[in-house]
Amino acid sequence: MKLIETVEKIKACDLCGDDLPLGPRPVVQVHEKAKILISGQAPGIKVHRSGVPFDDASGERLRLWMGIDRTTFYDPFQIAILPMGFCYPGKGISGDLPPQKRCAGTWRQQLLDHLTEVKLTLVIGAYAQQWHLRQQDLNLTETVKQWQKFGDNMMPLPHPSPRNNIWLKKNAWFETEVVPALQTRVQDTLA
Repeated sequence: MKLIETVEKIKACDLCGDDLPLGPRPVVQVHEKAKILISGQAPGIKVHRSGVPFDDASGERLRLWMGIDRTTFYDPFQIAILPMGFCYPGKGISGDLPPQKRCAGTWRQQLLDHLTEVKLTLVIGAYAQQWHLRQQDLNLTETVKQWQKFGDNMMPLPHPSPRNNIWLKKNAWFETEVVPALQTRVQDTLA
């Protein structure tokens, strides 16, 4: 199946419709020529409303970490954005609920099979790290601390949400060590 056909099916998907408080509204950005893949968790409520991935404070911080502007970030020929769950999962006790597992199980590999030009994958948050890195033995902090062990084409990151401000303060090494390396990898990949 062609990528455009897969995306059309995803946009019409309602597999999790009964479990989503605001109903389905899949949010993805994908093109076969994308060089960078951003694998996050699931859209927040602002992204659900706009239909634009990372169209919120998390996106602003992520673009700063990456060292790129909005134009580059939203160029699907450069950057693919595929969260683990494509729809807003609802509000939980301390943030949004986890992404719906059905989404990744149904669609993820079909999309990834089309992304043959990806040279760098940013793996954001524990859910994406468990799927992409198969990390069962390390928590998010340890996974991000050991970012170099995942090679030049995979980079684990914490979620850029303002809810993670405390984590960022406790782990100042992230912004002094990991962010500059991230920016270099992003620039090299897009060059």
